[in-house]
Amino acid sequence: MKKLFVFLCLLIALNAQAALEVVATTPDLGSIAIAVGGDKVHVTNLARGTEDPHFVDAKPSFARILNKADVLIEGGADLEIGWLPPLVDGARNRKIIRGGEGRVDASEGVAMLEMPEGKVDRSQGDVHAAGNPHYLLNPDNGKIVAKHLAAHFSKVDPANAGVYSKNLSDFETALDAKTKEWSGSLQSFQGIKVVTYHKSFEYFAKRFGLVVAGQIEPKPGIEPSPTYISTLIPKMKEAGVRLVIVEPNRSKKTSEYVATNVGAKVLYLPILVGGNDQAGDYIKLLDYNVKSVAAALK
Repeated sequence: MKKLFVFLCLLIALNAQAALEVVATTPDLGSIAIAVGGDKVHVTNLARGTEDPHFVDAKPSFARILNKADVLIEGGADLEIGWLPPLVDGARNRKIIRGGEGRVDASEGVAMLEMPEGKVDRSQGDVHAAGNPHYLLNPDNGKIVAKHLAAHFSKVDPANAGVYSKNLSDFETALDAKTKEWSGSLQSFQGIKVVTYHKSFEYFAKRFGLVVAGQIEPKPGIEPSPTYISTLIPKMKEAGVRLVIVEPNRSKKTSEYVATNVGAKVLYLPILVGGNDQAGDYIKLLDYNVKSVAAALK
């Protein structure tokens, strides 16, 4: 009986020390989870930084990873609607089903842009009824997500609430300092007009005072036709667009054709952590993008 008691005590102690198994749908969410959770969490990202987060290659191994998750962090706003639901169904883990104790919608509390009015259907392209899901390219929203994650980690792991609170404070301090620096770098480019390939940079542009004058895609998720491009180019010239911003996984041929005919520069910017070698974490991702835009507009 005494041996059984000792064994149970050891088992309880080991469980208390075990890191939370956290699964993030995208690596930017995973990076913020690591910043807040520190060594109290073990984070696995499903999407790679070079993938389009709307269309992730959902491997069968993902269901096994989700089966063992204590926490699942999704971007929300239907960003993962095309690939995450069947994985969660297959994982058979009640903690991470919608409404479960381990499910986190990171978009909660974020002021979403481009909320559509009226009925949304496929004729409008890949429009999200809950708004544009690329909100993490605004560092202010990164702080909201970090605070949300700290609260959730503390709820499921109250013994380490103090650690999560301290990590959150450190992350906010570091992000505030960089945000001030970034705002200064782009201050002289307020009102500069840019065109993007997809609606990925609306939050970034609004935060730093750039004006998005249009997209190369005629509708979200719809590739442009030659006819559409022939109408877009004169509109961009008339608007005085100086920069075309493109995610690395988009068509370089089309982007460079458009930029060349407009007399604009083309810039390939990652939208996720790991999108290139220099976007190693959330702050580095934003740092790379801000410095690249500032250098291109000089």
